[in-house]
Amino acid sequence: MFGVLLASYAINAMDRQLFPLVAPEVRREFGFSLAGIGLLSTVFTLGMAVAGAPTGFLLARFSRKAVLQTGIALFSAGTALTVVSRGFADMLMYRAVTGIGEAMQLTVLLAVAANYFVGHRAAALGAVNFTFAIGAIVSPVLGGALLGAYGSWRVPMVAFGVIGFVVMAMIAVSVDRSVTERDSAPAAHGHDGGAATLGNRNTILLTVMSLLGGLVIYGYLGMYPTFLREGLGYSPSTTGLVVSLYGFGALTSIGGGWIGDRGSPRVVLGTSFVVAAVLGYLLFNGSGAYYWQAMLSFAWGVVVSGMIYVNLAGYHVKAVRRNLAGRASGMFVTSLYLSAAGAGYLMGWIADRAGWADAGTIQISLSSLCAAGLALALRPEQSPR
Repeated sequence: MFGVLLASYAINAMDRQLFPLVAPEVRREFGFSLAGIGLLSTVFTLGMAVAGAPTGFLLARFSRKAVLQTGIALFSAGTALTVVSRGFADMLMYRAVTGIGEAMQLTVLLAVAANYFVGHRAAALGAVNFTFAIGAIVSPVLGGALLGAYGSWRVPMVAFGVIGFVVMAMIAVSVDRSVTERDSAPAAHGHDGGAATLGNRNTILLTVMSLLGGLVIYGYLGMYPTFLREGLGYSPSTTGLVVSLYGFGALTSIGGGWIGDRGSPRVVLGTSFVVAAVLGYLLFNGSGAYYWQAMLSFAWGVVVSGMIYVNLAGYHVKAVRRNLAGRASGMFVTSLYLSAAGAGYLMGWIADRAGWADAGTIQISLSSLCAAGLALALRPEQSPR
């Protein structure tokens, strides 16, 4: 049953990855600027940021299964409705609505994983991101194929929206609430060493690092496909293949979570962000050759999705006591996706004025180095789980 829940997250990932792939067609049809299409590519994360923390509170009042299914319905409807947009404003609204639904689903899955697999929380969160990787592999390949076959960006958007409702029905009939509503027993574990409030040193530092992480991760996810197509002249199908390798890299998420369960957050996050700074520079400043970009895209998936994303989520949960797991995961979702909302716009704005190379250096590499510095200030002894 947990596998069915994870499969639903693959659909979430497919919807997220699709719009950046079709962005050039949307841009040509509506005449949007590079910064504008960047905002449309990542504005769904604003919906995720707005909904993240409130969803943490909803989980205390409604069943996780109900919240999760509502989230799937919202992001699937938003994806499908994008095709009826008449201009920038209504398209922006539909894209933001998808993020609200995705935040509800993600927050539930993080809470379920954290409470069901008590002794291996980061690895369980890695399993969630592993499933995201599967969607990230399928989406650009399938989306690129549908775009090439039908010549319309609307076809893949509608198709992916319909798939979401199919998965929602599967959850309704096959997932028992004994899985989604299960909680670890605090009495059996006592006070596990985490902080009794979200206002602790590690959570504050992790929140700032997550804000920087949003700029890094969604600078790539929101604008890298557009860079390949408009900056390097790649075809939709070739772009889809290169971007799908990011998903293959993200398949290492379970291993990344395993490392996070055993390693110091200073070392794990600090080293990962330094490597991300190097990769970000090479992606936008190195060779435009297919094999070079493919190799870097895979490595980016390993480091950024398989290590940074998973362990930011895991350390957020570990920083507090178990009864705050839902709110901690909501804090992670809110902080990372708040900055991610403007990541595509900022990346496009810099690229418009200074070129893609400077955009990658400033937004991705510099932000990664700042986050690596903050990792050194974490206190692992205060999050011993």
